Amino acid sequence: MNILIDIAHPAHVHLIRNTYFELIKRGHKVYVTVKDIPSAIALLDKYQIPFISLGGRKDSLIGKALLQIAYNIRVGWLVFSKKIDIGFGSSVTLTHISKFSKMHSIFLDDDDDAVEPLVVKYAHPFANVVLSPGTVNRATQKGIAYNGYHELAYLHPNRFVPDPAVLTEIGLVPGEVYFVLRFNAFKAHHDIDVQGLSIENKRRLITQLEKKGKVFITTERNIDDEFKKYQLLLSPEKIHSLIYYATLLIGDSQTMTSEAAVLGTPALKCNSFAGKLSVPNELEEKYQLCYSYLPEAANDFFARIDELLNDTNTKFIFRKRKDKMLKDKIDVTAFYVWFIENYPESARIMRNSL
Repeated sequence: MNILIDIAHPAHVHLIRNTYFELIKRGHKVYVTVKDIPSAIALLDKYQIPFISLGGRKDSLIGKALLQIAYNIRVGWLVFSKKIDIGFGSSVTLTHISKFSKMHSIFLDDDDDAVEPLVVKYAHPFANVVLSPGTVNRATQKGIAYNGYHELAYLHPNRFVPDPAVLTEIGLVPGEVYFVLRFNAFKAHHDIDVQGLSIENKRRLITQLEKKGKVFITTERNIDDEFKKYQLLLSPEKIHSLIYYATLLIGDSQTMTSEAAVLGTPALKCNSFAGKLSVPNELEEKYQLCYSYLPEAANDFFARIDELLNDTNTKFIFRKRKDKMLKDKIDVTAFYVWFIENYPESARIMRNSL
């Protein structure tokens, strides 16, 4: 089978990499395309995944729309020339191409319809299948739900073993108290009018945490000049091991908060999405693995941090909660591989099981 995976965000590399290698191992021909995203390209290089660069990247909606046309042309040529059977991933481009070719598109989406109107309008109608975690609110009849999270495609215990060597690499010793802070750029199409931590609250957060341990900051793009001394200097493929051993993960990032949660590391976020997304809501409300606060509730956010810091059993409690969550969820990579190899029968099976 000929399969095409298109990468539009660094997180997509983590999401698909195990599926990529499993499919290759099983004898399939898998092509990977990627937009001009340095961090995504760096990850593909680190994991030794060959890729075809599509170039281009814009932050404005108009810029994104114009580039989308160019992506469709480039990817369309590849689909026709390589006789692609299935397009797989969180790629609007693949859904569009599937309407004008023999390729079927399997679109991965873990956000609720309400927070991504452009994806609902310009991706879901064109996809053959929209695969989502079962907790997501999804309207399209093309939707198929599975019992897992995107993060469990690469952080399920079957796929991930933390490496304590990362601690030594950045000057830490096992058991040392440290905090990973993740600050988002909010440049995605669904981030319009979204707020995260203000510069004042970032300062307050660092002051609060430095009294207890070391602080490391990772950002989606450029770091603020005043915080550069805290910048995390670690190869990006090692970040999940660092999160696993961290005392807390704190910031205004969606994905990294959920990653910390499924690893059993206490995670807190403060942004405009708090309480509005089904996956982090389930991790917070059902499994108590993370906490979310709106920017106007920043004082509650800081109070919760103090509460966690003052409880010496916090990490042990969260590991137990993680174990409970894992008993309820599947190895998502194994599911993806099964779904692709058995498509379209796999889609019929999943729909009949509802």
